[in-house]
Amino acid sequence: MTKLEIINRITQETGVARNKAEMAVEEVIKLIKEALSNGESVIVRRFGSFQVREKRARIGRNPKTGESAEISARRVVRFKSGKYFKDAVSNTSGS
Repeated sequence: MTKLEIINRITQETGVARNKAEMAVEEVIKLIKEALSNGESVIVRRFGSFQVREKRARIGRNPKTGESAEISARRVVRFKSGKYFKDAVSNTSGS
């Protein structure tokens, strides 16, 4: 499902105007990005949490050539799904 499909579903299921649904989705995404860029966690109850983790610099290996290469320190986003989200995904049928 794409962002556009999410916007269309919100419009269909709530009756909200498409531009309002688009603005709401964009604002939620913007708020999540801002919080994560400030190092804050984002917790959405019954869904999951987003956290920023620091990765230290290390030496890696190019799998194609076998050459060593330095991998710089960086920040990565980690998503941990909540119990209700996991249950909803695992209890759905394949159709």
